[in-house]
Amino acid sequence: MKMKPRITLITIGVDDLEKSMRFYRDGLGLKTEGIVGKEFEYGAVAFFNLQNGLKLALWPRKSISRDSKIPQTPKSPTEFTIGHNVNSKKEVDAIMAQAKKAGAAIIKPAGDTFWGGYAGYFQDPDGHIWEVAWNSEWKIEE
Repeated sequence: MKMKPRITLITIGVDDLEKSMRFYRDGLGLKTEGIVGKEFEYGAVAFFNLQNGLKLALWPRKSISRDSKIPQTPKSPTEFTIGHNVNSKKEVDAIMAQAKKAGAAIIKPAGDTFWGGYAGYFQDPDGHIWEVAWNSEWKIEE
């Protein structure tokens, strides 16, 4: 049996679950039912519905460490990025402005890219890097 390409959940480690949930819910406008699993030690988590069955989860870094049995390590923002693709340069600018207003650190303002698109980068409160990008070759379904 081969693994099939169907990622359904992306979990990112956070240091302050309440703060991070407010950033994504109130600041970026992502939908969530809030923090669930508080009744379990190491179980509190917030889920956000993205698209086509894909979810984003915020889970405390200490909980990920305990569950995976891997010692918690220092943060490393350059381990991966999360890409949010849109249909225009104007949308890139609007999302970057929304992220900044929500408290994100703009680490690379939106601008023309070497590959012919338009993109910018911001960091969430836990240092995770998001790229907001427009690629003329991609049509993003709403």
